[in-house]
Order: sequence, then C-alpha cells, then structure tokens
Amino acid sequence: MKRFNIPLCTTLMLGVSTFALHAEPKTNMLHQWAQGSEAEAIAVLGETFEAQGGTWSQTAMSGHTSATLAKLRSDVVSGNAPAAVQLKGPEISEWTATGRTANLDDLATAEGWDDVVAPELLSVMKPEGNWVAAPMNIHRVNWLYSSKKMLDDMGIEVPKTWADFNAACDAIKEAGKTCIAHGAADWSDTTTFDSVVYGMDIDLYRRAFQEADVDAMRSQGMIDAFAQLRKMVGYMDEGINGRSWEQSMAMTMDGDAAFFLMGDWTVASANLAGYEEGVDYLCNQTPVDWGGTGYILNADSVVFFEQSDPDYIEGQELLAKIIMSPEFQVTFNVAKGSIPSRTDVDLSVGGFTDCQQQSQADLVAAVDEGTLVRSMAHNMTVLQKYRGAMMEVITEFVADDSITPEEAANQLADAVELQS
Repeated sequence: MKRFNIPLCTTLMLGVSTFALHAEPKTNMLHQWAQGSEAEAIAVLGETFEAQGGTWSQTAMSGHTSATLAKLRSDVVSGNAPAAVQLKGPEISEWTATGRTANLDDLATAEGWDDVVAPELLSVMKPEGNWVAAPMNIHRVNWLYSSKKMLDDMGIEVPKTWADFNAACDAIKEAGKTCIAHGAADWSDTTTFDSVVYGMDIDLYRRAFQEADVDAMRSQGMIDAFAQLRKMVGYMDEGINGRSWEQSMAMTMDGDAAFFLMGDWTVASANLAGYEEGVDYLCNQTPVDWGGTGYILNADSVVFFEQSDPDYIEGQELLAKIIMSPEFQVTFNVAKGSIPSRTDVDLSVGGFTDCQQQSQADLVAAVDEGTLVRSMAHNMTVLQKYRGAMMEVITEFVADDSITPEEAANQLADAVELQS
C-alpha cells in the first residue's frame, strides 16, 4: 500500500520563507474543515502560521455551507468580520460585491499568482478583477471507483457510457451482488446526480446547474437524467440510509460492491485506510455519452475580509503566502486527495498518487476540449439558496420511489423559482 508519512508541519515551516514583519501577524479563520484529513491540514496551516510568528485562532463550523454563511453574515453585521473565511464560487462573488473583501493585488503581483494559478480559477478568485481569495486546491468530482476484484471475477470492463454502466449493473445484480455503494445524504445524492446530468448532456448541465435555467430543468433531458438516477437507486442495496461515504468507499474497496461515485477526497481516504490503487480499486471518470474527457471541478479557497487592525492585515499577508506556497500546496493536496491550484507543481514527486496525476492530466485535456464545468453539488456554480433547493428535491427523489422523473424535473424547477 501507499502511505503518506510526510512530516507536514516541518515541511511547511522549512518551505515557507520568512519575511520582515511590521506588526504581529494575527488571524481568525472561519471554515468548515472540522473533521478528518481536512481538519488535520488546517491544523498544520495553523501550526505553520504560528511558526512564522503569527497568532492563530479559528472557528470550525460542521455541516452545510449555510451554517458557515450564517455565521459570516452575523459577524459582518456586528462589525466583527473574520480576517479569513473558507468560501467557494458564487459566495466569493457575492461577498466581493458588498465591498467587504480585502484587495490582495499587491501581494498577488509580487508573488506572481496570475502566472501560476490554474486559469479556470482566476475568475473565481478575482470576481471583479481584483484578487480577494487564495485557492488551496482543485478537486475532481466525477470519479468512478471500481472494485478490481469484482470486475475481474465477472469479466466486466470499467463502463465508459451510461448504457455500458447499466449493462454492467444488470449483470452484477443478476449475480446477486451490489452494483453501487452509496450513502444517502443530500450532498452525496447530488454528487451522483452531478455526474449523471453532466455525463448524459453537458449542455443541459451548463444551462440547468451553472445558469439555473428553469426551462432546462423541466426539459426532457432532465427527465431522462432523473430516470437514469432512478435506475441507479435500484442498483444500490437497502442499507444506504445512514451509511457514511467512507463506509460506502470501503464496500467497493473490499469487493462488496462494484462501483462508488465520489470526488477525489476518496483517494486519500482509501490509501490511508490501507487500500491500494490498481489492486483494490480503479479510478476512472464517470461515464459520458458524448465521448472525450470529462471534468467536474470543485475548489477550496480562503477569502480575506477587510480589516482595520494592522496585526490582522499583516496576518492576512502571511496566511495568503503560506496557502499559495508550493510547499503547502503539496502538503494539503497529498493529504486531501486533490491537486494543487498552482500549475507549476510537479505531481510526479512529493507523494501524489496515480489517480491524482491522472486528474491533473485530465484537467488539462478537459480545458483543451472545452468540457470543463464547475460542480453544482459542491457549491461552485449557483448561489447556495438555489443549490440547497435543488439538493432537497434530488435527495427526496432518491428516498421516495413514488416520485416520477417527470415530477422530479418539475419540482426541481419549482424549487428554484421559489427562491428567485
């Protein structure tokens, strides 16, 4: 098996250059990384910040993005905006429009961020032309993990289209085995549906999930996508309710299920649990009916809010420098299963897995082919109020087999219209 025993804190402290401090750098960071490898990575970030002479404090909010946003709004209204906040796509733009975010252009210019950050992230980090956020990584959402043992035993190849996928699942189900490992939760149901809609009709995905076009949501294409999701629920076992995504992952790695659809955070979790790529599991893109390379992108980032205290302003510069350093980008992403937001990091060294290296290659290919999209399920497209409404409809459809695909498509559009 592959293990990542990198001395994280030591690596970062040695790798991040010190610089003359004109004040005592401080930060208070609001984020959602409260558990697992994410919490470990943030702990290292805090330790590194302190090792560079800063004073670190944090508020970790478990659960949905809505909880973090509610806390942020409360803090801003009370005049106590945090210096740094974990935010994604549309929320970065929304908060920038309020004029409350800090301008990082001087630091970004000095550090050359425009030349090294993946181009597809620039508009997200600079929604109005100025740097307001530092990207930590790039996640790929549309991974299909396969049990190598089960596929080998049954003589089944990794499916490339949804018709191939259904045929494989029919054969697996006929043999009395579980085809899809799944844990029912709104975000995991929606992660699966992300890949279904995208893989069946990329233009529909863009219209419905990136532009919140309600006509697209009511279309025959969306009805067909819900019909495919209904098939997939039938390929799952009866224990999906209450099952965690980590337990679903283990079902596939242990050979108790054939397939698992989940983002690349699975890679780090699987390898750290003792599973081996190419032996216990395979990683491939989820099926696409239109050919080519598919890539649904998710990215974590830290947004900086205006401060009046020189200590916190100095702390923002230090924190941003650490986040954007190649050393932290390696440390954070090896631990998280994602790939760096910097394009100048060599993934052939430093502990990156074959799946992560494939992710980087496929990202480049998807950009060239014009097939890259951002993830609705992981809050990279529409505002949270629309995303939350859509997630509720999708997870209710998974839970209730009396809802028809036609009803679900209309409910999806109705839910978004109610939020407009």
